[in-house]
Amino acid sequence: MSTASAMDPTEDRTAFYPEPVMRPRQQVETQLRTAILGGVFARGEKLPSEAMLAKRFKVSRATVREALRGMVEAGFISTTPGATGGSFVTYLDHHRLGEIVSERLSTTLELGSISYEELNAFRTMLEVPSAQLAALNRSDEHILGLRAVIDKEKRAAVDSPEVQSYNAEFHRIVAEASGNRLLSSFIVALHSVARPLRFIETNEEVGRNAVRHHIAIVAAITSQDPSDAGKCMIKHLDYLRDHAM
Repeated sequence: MSTASAMDPTEDRTAFYPEPVMRPRQQVETQLRTAILGGVFARGEKLPSEAMLAKRFKVSRATVREALRGMVEAGFISTTPGATGGSFVTYLDHHRLGEIVSERLSTTLELGSISYEELNAFRTMLEVPSAQLAALNRSDEHILGLRAVIDKEKRAAVDSPEVQSYNAEFHRIVAEASGNRLLSSFIVALHSVARPLRFIETNEEVGRNAVRHHIAIVAAITSQDPSDAGKCMIKHLDYLRDHAM
């Protein structure tokens, strides 16, 4: 009998593969996450104690503690020490996401493992589509907000510490006008932590041109021209890149 004929006829037609069993910590964390996302625990609600969770999951308190630590790092819960403390469900929305991204980005920048070139490339990936979407989805309130920022930029001295805040506010409003909260979270995080202007060699001319670029971006967004808005944003970011320190 040939080898082929001796094989199980279903052997080459199945796609069954063994999967590793989750570790106790993973089981606890996965089920708690599912409960939170499914609404079993509401925003701000206190989770059962470590002792109670250990009893329900039939694991050690150390395992529960490890799972809770992982959920804190992921932003699902926060912990408060003391007799009245415990683990509380964190409200997960795009603002909280932005805070989490800011925290992680801040640590990465402090470690010096990100170059300006990478930061600038990432910014372009985010801010060009943000401007394009803003042109399609902006409200009159967004336009008024952007114009108000530009008025403050015009009055500010180039070396004023407020310039970076105005710049961050401008790009935050553009991001919010995009209508994409996930995109907005990352852009707000980028500006609140990285402060891109600190990488730019600023002087009166660069400051004036940057404001002119903002004016052009707002004009394109006001006209609801996504193509022009994208081009204006690219021109702005390329100009800043050319004046990087």
